[in-house]
Amino acid sequence: MFLVVNIRKYKYFLLLTVTAAIVCFLLLYPHALLRFAYPIKYKEHVVKYAEENGIDPFMVLAIIKVESNFKANAQSHKGAKGLMQITDQTALWGAEQLELHDFSIEQLFDPEINIRIGCWYLNNLQKEFNGDIYLVLAAYNGGSGNVNRWLQDKSLSKSGKTLDKIPFKETELYVRKVLNEYNVYKKLYKSSI
Repeated sequence: MFLVVNIRKYKYFLLLTVTAAIVCFLLLYPHALLRFAYPIKYKEHVVKYAEENGIDPFMVLAIIKVESNFKANAQSHKGAKGLMQITDQTALWGAEQLELHDFSIEQLFDPEINIRIGCWYLNNLQKEFNGDIYLVLAAYNGGSGNVNRWLQDKSLSKSGKTLDKIPFKETELYVRKVLNEYNVYKKLYKSSI
């Protein structure tokens, strides 16, 4: 009986000690919890293809976090696939432009192929929208054709060069989300990439 009581007390003491240690660690190192919530996965591919395409690697990480939360096998209800949620049409166009011989749609679930095509596509959008990241992200989510139409609509764009309003709620939220995640990644990892 005495042994059972002592083991119970020991278990509670051990649990309390471990919990207190975790709480102290998180209070002393809050960035550790944030880094857990904002991982850098596929760093080699992100850095390589972001640099090749003149894209900020933190922006690529933010897009991957929002699009798939780093799940390489992610697939949307609209059929977009992989880490950066590339559509079949964009993938085929990108593969052709990148001269990826024997490309198949299933390769979008390969992190390297997905990031390579995604960064290439972002580069194309940057060229189309003169590097305006707000327009680039709106086009990445809502389509460049839509963004070009919105720029011509005076109720959405007074200047015709920037958007005052995004009419698609999903796209508006997407742009805000990615920009927020981008800022978090930059602050957390500014000296890591």
